[in-house]
Amino acid sequence: MTTANLTRTETAARSGSVDLHRLRVELDVTGATDPANTGFPVTTTLEFDARTTETWADFLGEAVHDVEVDGQRREVEWDGARIRLVGLAEHNTVVIRATGAYSRSGEGLHRFADPVDGGVYLYTHDEPADARRFMACFEQPDMKAAVTVVVTAPEGWEVLSNQSPATTSAQDGAQTVEFAPTLPLSSYLTCIAAGPYTRVSAEWRRGDLVVPLSVLSRASMAEHLAADEILEVTRQGLDFFAEAFAFPYPWGKYDQIFVPEYNIGAMENPGLVTFAESYLYRGAATRAQRQARANTILHEMAHMWFGDLVTMTWWDDLWLKESFADYMGSHASVAATEFTDAWVAFANRRKAWAYTQDQLPSTHPIVADIADLEAAKLNFDGITYAKGAAVLKQLVAFAGEDAFFEGARRYFARHAYGNTTLEDLLVELEQASGRDMRTWAQAWLQTTGMSTLSVERGENGTAVLVQTDPRPHRLQIGLYDLQDDALVLRERIPVDIAEERTPVALPDADLVLLNDGDLTYAKARLDLRSLAAVERGLSSLSDPLARALLWSALWNATRDGELAVERYLGIVVAHAPAETDSALLGGVVLNAPFAIGHYLPQAAVAEARAAWLDATWAALGEAVHGSDAQLVWARAFAAAAAFDGRRRLDVSTLLIGSGPAGLPMDADLRWELLTALVATGHAGAEEITEEQLRDHTASGRTAALAAAASTPSVAVRAADWRAAWGDLTLTNDHLDATIRGFGAGGRRDLVAAFDAEYFSRIEAAWADRSIEIARRLVIGLYPDAQTTDLVDAWLDAHPDAPAALRRLVLEQRDHQQRAIRVRRAQGGLAG
Repeated sequence: MTTANLTRTETAARSGSVDLHRLRVELDVTGATDPANTGFPVTTTLEFDARTTETWADFLGEAVHDVEVDGQRREVEWDGARIRLVGLAEHNTVVIRATGAYSRSGEGLHRFADPVDGGVYLYTHDEPADARRFMACFEQPDMKAAVTVVVTAPEGWEVLSNQSPATTSAQDGAQTVEFAPTLPLSSYLTCIAAGPYTRVSAEWRRGDLVVPLSVLSRASMAEHLAADEILEVTRQGLDFFAEAFAFPYPWGKYDQIFVPEYNIGAMENPGLVTFAESYLYRGAATRAQRQARANTILHEMAHMWFGDLVTMTWWDDLWLKESFADYMGSHASVAATEFTDAWVAFANRRKAWAYTQDQLPSTHPIVADIADLEAAKLNFDGITYAKGAAVLKQLVAFAGEDAFFEGARRYFARHAYGNTTLEDLLVELEQASGRDMRTWAQAWLQTTGMSTLSVERGENGTAVLVQTDPRPHRLQIGLYDLQDDALVLRERIPVDIAEERTPVALPDADLVLLNDGDLTYAKARLDLRSLAAVERGLSSLSDPLARALLWSALWNATRDGELAVERYLGIVVAHAPAETDSALLGGVVLNAPFAIGHYLPQAAVAEARAAWLDATWAALGEAVHGSDAQLVWARAFAAAAAFDGRRRLDVSTLLIGSGPAGLPMDADLRWELLTALVATGHAGAEEITEEQLRDHTASGRTAALAAAASTPSVAVRAADWRAAWGDLTLTNDHLDATIRGFGAGGRRDLVAAFDAEYFSRIEAAWADRSIEIARRLVIGLYPDAQTTDLVDAWLDAHPDAPAALRRLVLEQRDHQQRAIRVRRAQGGLAG
């Protein structure tokens, strides 16, 4: 991560002196089925004009064999990341012949061998700068080109790219597919997939426009593909966006492929969208899971316009695609699909991500200062996605939905196939809405942090709204009355505030819910009377969005050390079993054990974990048979049982199929239950082997690795540690499984001995491993110690460590320090 770490300054200089017109990449992956072949031949042809005699092309691979400039061979000058190009003329054709490397980390051209049938599957993932792992290119978003992809692959394979095939030929058991040139495209959006994928085809029509659709997966995952539902959401989304943006879908076809060992959720490659296989549910799926998949489909589809059609000039304006896509995923779900409650999940879980990120020392404006690619990689975070989307939701309330979409239409019409900055969008939104967008942008896009809203109730219907870190907010205050322990909405009062203290007329009510309707981005606190009302009636509220905001307020107060963990857990145990929204319930059953493990004093943890285990078992038994809640509670029970072995017989009962009626005992739930037994010392290698024979799949292989790594012995955890840092054959999924096993069961007694060694390893890992793998190691293996002495010493001794590495370490230190602070606060909080 040296010359590979491109900077904003040098890439701006390159795009200022080079105009790229066409790129042609030819790959031969016929050798991919032989695991001894670590690389593949690739030839890249770049056609560009230059106002300089020298520049460079980016390439990360095994070797560069040959460089030609206008038919003349040049000396190969390649430092492992950059290929020097000299003797350039006004018009240039550069041909680079090289060997790329198959990836095991999901970066570049990833290769996967299916344990079920031996099939080999390839796909690429490039964002932000990994196209250079399978082709030589100018790896920056503002150097767009028409891209022609040519792939030679084994005959019988599906071969895909951004465009449809133009020609196909076959010879000696191989096929060569040349795809039609793309419209102008940034390098990171180039996509290739090849292998014995299973395809389901369809089409979408709008007037005279016919767009071929397909959904693909590995053959062994075809039974879980849910193609009908995916295609229905796809058509609904294309209908919505074509109308909303007044710009026909421009990319020809729309393939969606679900790929193994993907290192993110999904990627918006135009014409060939890639998704993690985790969106293909091997067993029962809750409505929240299906909603999440629909949201992701629509998020990536929004990128066909926000990001692909119009692309940010540099990663400073990453929000120009990710914030908009995150907003549009929920908006389009509500407007066009059956998932009309998508904003509920957004308010409770997505914004929680933003609130957490915005309180870290690494928080940054939505429009960030991104100096280089390492910084860009880390800014795919809760600020860029969730806070940006929340702020856009507020903008729509501020400017009006019609004006917002009119501004978007003007933006696409003016900048189609080009690159933009914040200013370009503000101009269009300002003209469409008549509002002062620059003041809004300054307050919300170019600042950090968030407001915390609270209310001071007075007498005779008077009150004062108080906000920290003042900003302009347009919000609603919900007034609710307790009627026989049920909370009932009386009225919502609209309020505009901008100052630290704002007097408001506020009639008496049992519950005052600030930001009711979730129109703004801020943490909302409950006053004491409202908190008491919530304790009595939270689950009685009929509005799921109001419940989402209350669950969020409770959690924020708990993790800020203002609400006692014991009191928070009491509310969870009292009201979560009655929660009918599976997205809200799923969030609560993750937060509760996190609070136990991180925010309670150590002396209270064991008792609280035992109580939580009992609560999950009771809720599982009381849940409606076959309901989403039953499945959520079963998963919560399995997770809780990994920390406390007292209910091992109940775990075994579930595993033999004698649990509550209606509970779907699918492979994933079985692995969670078995791993709980392993983590508490009540199962071992024999049971893992038996389960893997039952589930002879890629997911089963990964789950078996995680289960074995969870064995509660010093020797096994030491082996986990060595493998995580030193086994370069581990895929990204297998590395994650190893890291999960290392920390399983919260057994500090088995892993604390490695705390100091962690800090001796991270700098070398950052230098030697890819950013994606190094990030997983730095975050996943960070020691959960009771003091920050070790991390403070490392930070003091390494002031010149790479900025991106220091950012990750500082973020983990902040989480650690928060936990220490909240634990210390518990004694002074009302229970």
